[in-house]
Amino acid sequence: MFGMNPTEAIPDSPIVGVGIVGCGLVTQVVHVPTLNLLSHLFHITYLCDVSENAVKHSQSRVASASRPKTTQSVEELCNAPEVHLVLIATNHAFHATDALLALQAKKLVFIEKPIALTLQDTDRIIAADKAAGGSKVFIGYMRRYAAAFVDAVKEVRSIGQIRYARVRDIIGPNSIFVGQSGTYPRTFNDYREVDSEALQMKTREDVAQALQVELGVSVTKGTDLMWHTLSMLGSHDLSAMREIIGMPKSVVGFSPCATTGSPFWSAIFQYPDFVVAYESGVDQVARFDASIEIFGDTKTVKVCIDTPFVKGLPTTMIIKETLPDGSYRESTIRRTYEDPFALELKAVHEWVVSGKTPKTTPSDARQDLEILGMLMKAVAT
Repeated sequence: MFGMNPTEAIPDSPIVGVGIVGCGLVTQVVHVPTLNLLSHLFHITYLCDVSENAVKHSQSRVASASRPKTTQSVEELCNAPEVHLVLIATNHAFHATDALLALQAKKLVFIEKPIALTLQDTDRIIAADKAAGGSKVFIGYMRRYAAAFVDAVKEVRSIGQIRYARVRDIIGPNSIFVGQSGTYPRTFNDYREVDSEALQMKTREDVAQALQVELGVSVTKGTDLMWHTLSMLGSHDLSAMREIIGMPKSVVGFSPCATTGSPFWSAIFQYPDFVVAYESGVDQVARFDASIEIFGDTKTVKVCIDTPFVKGLPTTMIIKETLPDGSYRESTIRRTYEDPFALELKAVHEWVVSGKTPKTTPSDARQDLEILGMLMKAVAT
């Protein structure tokens, strides 16, 4: 429990001490407010960021009688006795390095998606998790914990033969939704030059490793943009797609706009008995258009997803079906107003307390990079 050795004292309270690494946008808008609301389950005990101002700002937003400690050292946070769970919300380039420090300190680890940008870093996390005993890492795919998505996974099993599916994620700028979130986040630029240079260097290395070394794809402005956008935005959709209908066999079509630097992509995934149309993109329209729709012979199941940055927006499931008497029925089901991040963190708490393996493991997350590889190779050919 709590990632500690069996010989160490286990807290009597079920409240989990959380150390957050990375105090940027997602931490300020999502993690701190949600952990505050779940104060009966979690207590933020430590905060870490290379920006001292970001740490202080996030510290001021923690609703607790005792303010969390702060540091610019990931290692210090990971080795703090009051930290049971290390929540990693840094730039994805440093996910593997931060996760390894936490696992070496015998802590449980939550990593915001994407797990990493390369198979190399992903495999480092998988190996470290196994060395620590396994089931010590939880990857943050909040859409897969939305009540409607969980219901849809079960509902799709009743479809029978899947004939076709659509996966869509076209959104406006996140700043639009963040600006209406009521969280008033702030950005800071008090970064040390050495930290900025380290990020730039690691990002360049990741792109070269992922594209050239692992996939044999040339690094261009277009492939760089595509890899970064799809690994961050696309990992939401691809991960959910995998859980609801499994892994695709291949990519049989890809839009030519991917090679021109356009922020829109569309592809056709081949499954054994059907295909999936995939659309993803970012524009300047203030709307969030994300869904997964599965078509059978007499039933269609659709999951509709809203922005995660405005709290309490429900994910819904729409069922369209022909009944045995030949009549048509369309149902919209909203099981709860609890947002996916809150439901995900409740699942995190259950995982910490029970020690059971989560469904969103590092090995599970690796499959997203495999699908991204299919997409990149389809563009390159």
